[in-house]
Amino acid sequence: MAVDFSQEIKDLRTTMSSVREVTDLTRLEATIAEYERQASDPNLWDDQEKAQVVTSGLSRAKAEHERVTGMDARIDDLEALVEMGQEENDAETLAEAEAELAAVRKAVGELEVRTLLSGEYDERAAVVTIRAGAGGVDAADFAEMLMRMYLRWAERHGYPVKVLDTSYAEEAGLKSATFEVDVPYAYGNLSVEGGTHRLVRISPFDNQGRRQTSFAAVEVVPLIEQTDTIEIPENDIKVDVFRSSGPGGQSVNTTDSAVRMTHIPTGTVVSMQNEKSQIQNRAAALRVLQSRLLLLKKAEEAAERKELAGDVKASWGEQMRSYVLHPYQMVKDLRTEHEVGNTSGVFDGDIDGFIEAGIRWRIARDKAAAEG
Repeated sequence: MAVDFSQEIKDLRTTMSSVREVTDLTRLEATIAEYERQASDPNLWDDQEKAQVVTSGLSRAKAEHERVTGMDARIDDLEALVEMGQEENDAETLAEAEAELAAVRKAVGELEVRTLLSGEYDERAAVVTIRAGAGGVDAADFAEMLMRMYLRWAERHGYPVKVLDTSYAEEAGLKSATFEVDVPYAYGNLSVEGGTHRLVRISPFDNQGRRQTSFAAVEVVPLIEQTDTIEIPENDIKVDVFRSSGPGGQSVNTTDSAVRMTHIPTGTVVSMQNEKSQIQNRAAALRVLQSRLLLLKKAEEAAERKELAGDVKASWGEQMRSYVLHPYQMVKDLRTEHEVGNTSGVFDGDIDGFIEAGIRWRIARDKAAAEG
């Protein structure tokens, strides 16, 4: 069936009109001008902390502006390419236009999803923790597979990642791991990944070659900022120090530099061992603990208003995604029905489709809850 380029381009422009409205380019341009004014101050770097806020803010604002205006220009170029191919009846040019149309459609869809991220913490960086669940050594191996999947996803996008803690299982895989994705909207994107993940496969650890089902939990919290008001009394924290260890329980550090921090009132536990010193691990642990308590505080406040009763179950209750490697190959999100047959691609970090579907599902669910 021939592609209706006219209708496709019209639909793209309609979507971009909505994106521009939400993005508010006039406000964004004013923000850029203000950041540039501050950045031109010759004394800016006298206060390094403020200078970093200004320069990173300017970079983010410019990138956001370019994403929108650049997409408008790309659609214009696509339209010109289509017109040239149609006027000259050039099949090769039209084939090129069709390929570009598919790429632009995907990029506009991603841009549209970005505009849906309007939650209180969606713009924040994210702290992700993966924990092995039921399934023994297979679950530990699955946790490591998920860790690699998210790290490869970040690598695909050029997002900076810092691994904060890795607790290795005895035989293979991970008991748990925590890492930080420090890029705007990391939390908004990755928050839909929170929940229970299930893996079905022929176990490589079973000498009888039996099929094994294992589980892993993914927790995503927004990274706290200096403006957040989460103060933890010293008496509410218990700190234990221990020796960092690597795979198989082997020591990788000859000093007791690893830190385990427990928030006594809530029982929240954070462990850090990937920094070189106890002081650095303690600071990293406190920051992640504050991030978790901030989210817990907001969830409790919302639960009192009966607004998050469904959210908590959807995020932390039953499994939300199934990864089946035997007897067939399929990764399926049980909330959105989004599914992919290329399981190796998914485990190699190709999860944007799942994230986009998850964000759209969450928006639709929240809208239905508000109307109901």
